[in-house]
Amino acid sequence: MTTAGRRETVINGTRVQVIDIHAHTSVPEASALMGNTGNAPLLPLESYRDRLRDMDAQGIDIEALSINPFWYGAERDLAAEVIRIQNERLSEFCQAQPERFVALATVALQHPDLAAAQLEDGVTRLGLRGALVGGSVEGEELASRRFDPFWAKAEALGVPIFIHPQGVPQLASRLQGNGILENVIGNPLETTIALSHLVFEGTLERHPNLVIVGAHGGGYLPSYMHRSDAGGTTFPARDTPLPKKPTDYLRQIYVDSLVFTPEALRHLVAEMSSSHIVVGTDYPYPWTQTAVEHVLATPDLTDAERIAILGGTAAKLLRIE
Repeated sequence: MTTAGRRETVINGTRVQVIDIHAHTSVPEASALMGNTGNAPLLPLESYRDRLRDMDAQGIDIEALSINPFWYGAERDLAAEVIRIQNERLSEFCQAQPERFVALATVALQHPDLAAAQLEDGVTRLGLRGALVGGSVEGEELASRRFDPFWAKAEALGVPIFIHPQGVPQLASRLQGNGILENVIGNPLETTIALSHLVFEGTLERHPNLVIVGAHGGGYLPSYMHRSDAGGTTFPARDTPLPKKPTDYLRQIYVDSLVFTPEALRHLVAEMSSSHIVVGTDYPYPWTQTAVEHVLATPDLTDAERIAILGGTAAKLLRIE
């Protein structure tokens, strides 16, 4: 259904608010401080008219804007300035368009105490709704105990942390050639590795109220987590047991809907439950222009499950009225 050029989604007579949790942007002023000029495809905030046009056509009511980290190699003062500019600009933009946009904070995770302070400032002063972090920090796993102060702050604030991969450069030689394998395989693989370490190194056990969102359907983790359950019993001498089964920690993990067939989304629902899946488009990258149809076409979902995936769960995570 479309009204005045804006597609509206209605399920069994109920107008559904569709929320996209995976939508990129950039702040050129901050990028310039790092000498980073490669963010052009990410549509800076100033291109909001194009963004709104595309949202209206796709049926996206609200985007949660985020910026992929390019600053993890920066020393403390430079990183602090990059993050200050980005978070303040994100906040100003969302305050000017509150009915269409919210944003996730950026944080300098290479400096965990600073990142924790930036997250608190972003949430409490600037009205940001969580944060995006990369799948690793200059090769260091997110499950390193060094990052516990950041995870503790996110847990205390009750905000979601969206993990977006940046590839697996250690496999560069294996991912060369045709097929864009560094992205098509490398990105979901990094998400899988990052989430798995958060489980197996005890981060989620130490922070039981921490809420994590994994990009691209959580990588390969949802489909293969039961092998992780079996791994500890098959090779007990090689594993440090957790207090719970690995699959039990999926209750702290949410994933976006960016898988590519109705059957794939149906399987994701079967593994994760419909209450742990949120819409993600990866805008402006044109993986798919049919995020709403993707959910509506997935078999065996109830109306309530479709409403939850399209926006109900994201509204709770992001505290959207």
